[in-house]
Amino acid sequence: MFSHSVWIVGMSRSGKTARLVEQFARWMQDENHDQESFYTKKPRLKNSDRLPKRLHPHQTEGAVLILAANDDNRRELADEIVMATTGKYPVRCKTPLGFFQDEVILFWPLLVQSLKLKAQFPVRLRPETEQELATRLWRPYINEEILRRAGTNEYRLVRRILDLLQLAASSGTAVEDIDKVLAVALAPQDSDTNLEPEFLSALLLDWRNWCLEKGLLSYGIIIELYNQYLLTDPHYQQRLIQRYQGVLADDVQDYPAVARHLFELLLDNGALGAFTYNPDGIVRLGLGADPNYMRELAVYCQQETLTASPDDSLADRLTTPMVEIITEPMTLLSLPEVVQSIQATSRAQLLRQTAEVIVQAIKQGLVQPEQVAVIAPGLDAIARYTLTEILTKQGIPVKSLNDQRPLIASPIIRALLTVLALVYPGLGRLVDRDAVAEMLVMLSRGNASRGAFADAVTEDTETVRGDNAQSPFDEFPASSSISSSVPTIDPVRAGLIADYCFQPHPERPNLLPVTAFDRWDRLGYAATTAYNEIVKWLEEQRSQQELRLIPSPISLLDRAIQRFLWDGSNLTYDQLAVLRELLETAQHYWEIDTRLRQIPSDRLGGEVPQNTIAEFMQLLQRGTITANPYPMRPMGTAAKAVTLATIFQYRSSRLSHRWHFWLDASSPLWAKGGAATLFGAPFFLRDRLGEPWTAEDEQLAEEQRLRRILADLLSRVSERVYLCHSELAVNGQEQLGPLLPLVHACMSVVSDGVGV
Repeated sequence: MFSHSVWIVGMSRSGKTARLVEQFARWMQDENHDQESFYTKKPRLKNSDRLPKRLHPHQTEGAVLILAANDDNRRELADEIVMATTGKYPVRCKTPLGFFQDEVILFWPLLVQSLKLKAQFPVRLRPETEQELATRLWRPYINEEILRRAGTNEYRLVRRILDLLQLAASSGTAVEDIDKVLAVALAPQDSDTNLEPEFLSALLLDWRNWCLEKGLLSYGIIIELYNQYLLTDPHYQQRLIQRYQGVLADDVQDYPAVARHLFELLLDNGALGAFTYNPDGIVRLGLGADPNYMRELAVYCQQETLTASPDDSLADRLTTPMVEIITEPMTLLSLPEVVQSIQATSRAQLLRQTAEVIVQAIKQGLVQPEQVAVIAPGLDAIARYTLTEILTKQGIPVKSLNDQRPLIASPIIRALLTVLALVYPGLGRLVDRDAVAEMLVMLSRGNASRGAFADAVTEDTETVRGDNAQSPFDEFPASSSISSSVPTIDPVRAGLIADYCFQPHPERPNLLPVTAFDRWDRLGYAATTAYNEIVKWLEEQRSQQELRLIPSPISLLDRAIQRFLWDGSNLTYDQLAVLRELLETAQHYWEIDTRLRQIPSDRLGGEVPQNTIAEFMQLLQRGTITANPYPMRPMGTAAKAVTLATIFQYRSSRLSHRWHFWLDASSPLWAKGGAATLFGAPFFLRDRLGEPWTAEDEQLAEEQRLRRILADLLSRVSERVYLCHSELAVNGQEQLGPLLPLVHACMSVVSDGVGV
């Protein structure tokens, strides 16, 4: 019955996605073989090996459901399909979670009817707001005794409980059955939480019901609604079968178990299917993916195995010897010269030597910046800053791949939050002198704050020193103003101004005129002019806020960005991403606040706090990592940059480079799941649902994970691998990770040579 469905198995970069696109093109062939293409206007040649069963794009929406593992792969797959079909057919590519979300929102009236919910449009919860609302809802139940038994703080405990909901929903387990799974999996002597499963399940059930009452949808709730209520509804099943006669899914090894239920429903009703599976590309195991359960979908399809490895990868040469060296450290094997090591005693020396090797290689023309990737099991702030600073100072751009840092870590964000505290009343306790000084420095970087200063300096120079005198600013590029990378108010002057001109007040903090500083003449004309412009702008915004002429704090943030940060200055790609992330987070936060104000609840401690701005600022100041902004691809020089990424980020993005630098090669984190493994993830795998997770299971999982990482990374590098090893970690401990035998089995290079 499913003889025309295809299950494609292959290693990384073996052509699975290209085969998937080819299958789509075959399906979409029309009855009229000489039909002209929409773009090329050339007749199509008759294809004798097309499938007997074809799909026809007679609907406004594509007749084929196209899915990819994550958003980056989704955009790449959509582009490849459009190019292969010359834009002839409508293509809508989704991630599994994105498809579930769209379907839940589209068929929300059906869910309202079946679950007897209040008829209101649903609002999606981002992870940061989900965490905050759940904390406020559960605070009466999570007391000091509960935290002591759990052995963690409130933030981590709430996050763990919410993760259980998402894991259970991804596995197809109902919220009501979570306690049954945990009761078996969490043996009392082995439990990490020491909390009763019934207690955890009751909290999650209460949270789920409260969110549905308010019309709020978190990721876990979306998956549960789709699998438990929507996918089992006969009316929805009928519409789903009518809409899709085929399904294409790339990298299904990273899909949740509930995706298989969707695929089986379509295949059982005559739809065609094409799926790709990469046993070495399992990335999201521990985050809700269930590769073993998805692999059983192969019985519905013709199975194809792509054995050809990429011509330019090192996988064939290195995977087997590397695994042998790791599993049998006493084996006297040496690695080829394409694998070299950079060794140092301290990590600080290692970072500098690694950066110097990259700089020399690029300057010698051995490799281009966009062909180099630095990959680490975890990129801390020190490593990221050190590598970025050294490379940037040498004129080599650096791109951090999906940088997961708190918004508050950016000085631009801290400056904008200080602007909010100085304009809106009642926020004086959230700002101090240091924050004001930092705000003055950041807001004086834009060209708008220095235009008058540059003109004045030019006039003064010509008057005092004569027309032929050399300007003190000749060292800067010839432009209408000084480079935006140098602030008009430097940190020293900003500190003096904050000490003498900032007037703290719990309700109305204020910036006094510059003359409040007795020696204000020592600040200089440039800093004085820039400060006066900032004070004048703040006073204008404050007066407009009193007259209610500022619609929302989001408008104020946008005004500040337009006035001081964007006006004439060239922001880097990272700075633009941070600003977009802030605006999207603020917009979402106020959207949730609006919904909660429409339906007041005593469960959150009485009325919704009136000062939502204070709550928002405190949320960011606590170091919350917010959701990534809507993706924007770098262009121009920003795209030609050295890539910094963690193992998880690099493998998820399915990238490939000529040179790899494996940072902290001797770290024990190479075999660990780390942040890419949620608490309780093994309990909800379908082939071992509810089974306890033992030390032997953990050891076996680490060995398998390490082998997959090696095979996957070696498939994504074509020319050279550098193992960057330091004897001591950041905390001073000796590093004895699983890849240490590889470091000893290859040739070492020094920092003043690139080792050809």
